[in-house]
Amino acid sequence: MASSITSSEAEAEDNGLDLTLRPKRLLEYVGQNQVKANLSILLEAARGRGEPIEHLLFYGAPGLGKTTLAHIVANELGVNLRVTSGPVIEKAGDLAAILTNLQEGDILFIDEIHRLNKTIEEVLYPAMEDYALDIIIGKGPSARTLRLDLPKFTIIGATTRVSLMSSPLRDRFGMVYHLDFYEPEDLEKIINRNADILNININAESASEIARRARRTPRIANRLLKRVRDYCQVRTDGRLDLDGCRDALAMLAIDEAGLDDIDRKILELIIDKFNGGPVGLSTIAAATGEDMATIEEVYEPYLMRLGFLDRSPRGRVATPAAYEHLNRKAPKLF
Repeated sequence: MASSITSSEAEAEDNGLDLTLRPKRLLEYVGQNQVKANLSILLEAARGRGEPIEHLLFYGAPGLGKTTLAHIVANELGVNLRVTSGPVIEKAGDLAAILTNLQEGDILFIDEIHRLNKTIEEVLYPAMEDYALDIIIGKGPSARTLRLDLPKFTIIGATTRVSLMSSPLRDRFGMVYHLDFYEPEDLEKIINRNADILNININAESASEIARRARRTPRIANRLLKRVRDYCQVRTDGRLDLDGCRDALAMLAIDEAGLDDIDRKILELIIDKFNGGPVGLSTIAAATGEDMATIEEVYEPYLMRLGFLDRSPRGRVATPAAYEHLNRKAPKLF
């Protein structure tokens, strides 16, 4: 069911990230400059007309700030934000209960919106287009349709897999924004900002080191910052210097490129057992003990972005850069 901004569901969605670390305004939000520029115009125009904004869809990899942007939009407009997720809405009655409790101008944030079932989507269409809810009363020949008018509201959807959304649902969003991975310079700004909030005395070298290993993702950068803080608090009397930072990241098994144990296990499997590939995804999953969807959605995108992994029609292939990173001798065909 829906909940308020401060609900436990919102906290759980953020995987334990302190809500205080979230920027409250668009000016505080670091990175995603094109998205911010477009959002700024959209919000200013809506405020000028005194109207709710159009329905928005944010998509991109986990941890890039989709939920944070939804909170920022609500703060910028000064309206209430209701939070729910696709898997939670199981029946049409669940959606009806949420929509009928919205006030004029409220924002409904639906995370993992691609996981809405088709029946729920059919109920959502008239709500998004006509601000009306069609309810069927009774069964059989005596059944009749009752249309309830809804206040003008905005739906903000977030998804990591926009391709799984049906075209009719996707087309009903007035604006669709893609959130890309962050540059290390932007991650450094985020780390320094959040270090100030958490009262962590961090130098520029340590911030740069964490940013370089954070997989270009703010959520991971924040997580690493807190783990490095914990390590330095216990092992170095609270001094967060470059040596302590590197020792902490080494204990977490995160190397200079940001790869963790699973990343390296995938590459080592392809290189050492299958001569660099190609290897099928199911084979990699079976050999590593990881779920195929997890490998495809969590690990592969970063490995491919680094140029360590290629996809071919026959399977996954390790690149020369992967051999070099793991200190392996590449085959002569490279």
